[in-house]
Amino acid sequence: MKLLFVADPLDTFKTYKDSTFAMMREAAKRGHSIVACEVGQLVWLRGGRVTARAARHITLTGDAHDWFKVEATADVALADVDAVLMRKDPPFDSEFFYATHLLSQAEREGAKVFNRASALREHPEKLAILEFPQFISPTLVTRAPAEIRAFHAEQRDIILKPLDGMGGMGIFRVKDDGLNLGSIIETLNKDGTQTVMVQRFIPAIAEGDKRILIIGGKPVPHCLARIPQGGEVRGNLAAGGKGVARPLTARDREIAEYLGPILAARGLLLVGLDVIGENVTEINVTSPTCFQEITDQSGFDVAKMFVDALEAALH
Repeated sequence: MKLLFVADPLDTFKTYKDSTFAMMREAAKRGHSIVACEVGQLVWLRGGRVTARAARHITLTGDAHDWFKVEATADVALADVDAVLMRKDPPFDSEFFYATHLLSQAEREGAKVFNRASALREHPEKLAILEFPQFISPTLVTRAPAEIRAFHAEQRDIILKPLDGMGGMGIFRVKDDGLNLGSIIETLNKDGTQTVMVQRFIPAIAEGDKRILIIGGKPVPHCLARIPQGGEVRGNLAAGGKGVARPLTARDREIAEYLGPILAARGLLLVGLDVIGENVTEINVTSPTCFQEITDQSGFDVAKMFVDALEAALH
């Protein structure tokens, strides 16, 4: 099969931990052809099809640094490959949104896109949890400072975050004393022009912000608990958190086995749930990670499970 990965620049990959690289490596091991492009290379012209301009046909070298070799560059219509894997990292901004519309057009032309373009649009990573209130902690979504202040007065210890962040970017904790709440609100909602998510602080973050992967509707049996270090409140690996692979708890399985089939039926082949304690805090669908960390520590081959599910979806 020929697989087209729409991703960030290949030169920026940290191959020792990159999940897209893990997918490529497993696919190449099975003899599948790998093609890569960036979102900015997607083009549609009336009378033609959605095309990746100058897409790179690559082989993997096995070297840790010079990890790929470009065998050829050519324009590739997305409908002419066996699968398109949308692996562009957040933020979920306007350009990402526009890219999903190009991918939807490619689907109308016959392309098979994973995760499905419409499902990417319908599940922004912070807001997707609103559909499943039974699994989340007290949560507020607003751009009104008065609403945030009232929520803080009720909950006393809160987390505030922007809707388009990733890797823990822009996350603040405000404790009972309300110190700097006004300044944080101004920073995040930009004088009432941007919407903010506010959640009750969950003390179980000390035990880790768990990334639970769901592939083809089924949970990977181990999660990665991302544990805050030092004085940090954020467990994200990008914010210095320590990743520890653990078997899923009974509650983890309950959540994943409920959400998995629902999300898979919508075209979400790969989902990354973020769970703190017993609460879902995010549903990640754009470019879920942690394949290699879970595999290295648990021995469970996440990339193999993913490519198995991809092949099954195509056949």
